Amino acid sequence: MTRIMRGISAALVAAGVAFSALAAQAQDLVVGVSWSNFQEERWKTDEAAIKSRLEELGAKYISADAQSSSEKQIADIEGLIARGANALIVLAQDASAIVPAVEKAKAEGIPVVGYDRLIEVPEVFYLTFDNKEVGRIQAREVLKMKPEGNYVFIKGSSADPNADFLHEGQLEVLDEAIKAGKINVVGEQYTDGWLPENAQKNMEQILTANNNKIDAVVASNDGTAGGVVAALSAQGLEGLPVSGQDGDHAALNRVAKGLQTVSVWKDARELGKAAAEIAVQLAKGTAATEIAGAEKWDDGPKGVAMDAIFLKPVPITKENLGVVIDAGWVGKDVVCQGVDSGMAPGACQ
Repeated sequence: MTRIMRGISAALVAAGVAFSALAAQAQDLVVGVSWSNFQEERWKTDEAAIKSRLEELGAKYISADAQSSSEKQIADIEGLIARGANALIVLAQDASAIVPAVEKAKAEGIPVVGYDRLIEVPEVFYLTFDNKEVGRIQAREVLKMKPEGNYVFIKGSSADPNADFLHEGQLEVLDEAIKAGKINVVGEQYTDGWLPENAQKNMEQILTANNNKIDAVVASNDGTAGGVVAALSAQGLEGLPVSGQDGDHAALNRVAKGLQTVSVWKDARELGKAAAEIAVQLAKGTAATEIAGAEKWDDGPKGVAMDAIFLKPVPITKENLGVVIDAGWVGKDVVCQGVDSGMAPGACQ
């Protein structure tokens, strides 16, 4: 798991950068974090990790919640700058709409970390998990369960480049079966704002259009998966293969119950720690190219060359639910709540 959950701390030590030295450099620094929203439970986990690491480093944390509004997020970033932020961590609500605010920060010499979602602007540091690999994992696990049949893609927000990265990864796995006619794609929808209720509405419409003749759903995160499962269950179709990601507690419980096939776990604690450390280093003048573990990446829609770090995702299915329990991500009581003892996975026995 050390390799899988590689944090920046380990890389810093390997590079000869002492933790105490980094902490000393961070004194009096202010790191501002602009959140798109807190509708998904994972962002609270990310926030706790960022705050904890900044506190260890001696830096101050300030934040703002855009509440799923691009307009508010632009104002939020301007507000964080006015409050004295020396570096920004931005979880973008809309990757295009946020660009003017990011450019303003750059003009004032404030480094920006694009957190989990791509902000394709030169000099912005991109920190995320390998989203194409997440998509590949989702497709592989669903394909194992249903190698043929009517498939539905419930994608993420069209305003978030991650939605397309995920779908590209999904298609890398499924394209051969689609071209061979083994898989018939009968529905494909973006999910506005990644909102579960929008995913549910989209799924309901697809079910109606296809007279409920659906065999599998590749949903792009656990929130959309929850909406999909609700729509399927209302039609007595619970148990069809459904994918997700994030390791949300409710999703892991669905995996244990057999209502969701996989949740691709991205340990937000590691991502949050990394973001805090990168923000502090950039604020102190460290070049992005000198951040331990950084690589050059230009695979975004615009082809902008960026410095980036990609953490590795882990598929969680009924067979390895113990991984997230043993890692302290979630308690066994939460994962196994309401699970039929006769059909309980090993982690719940």
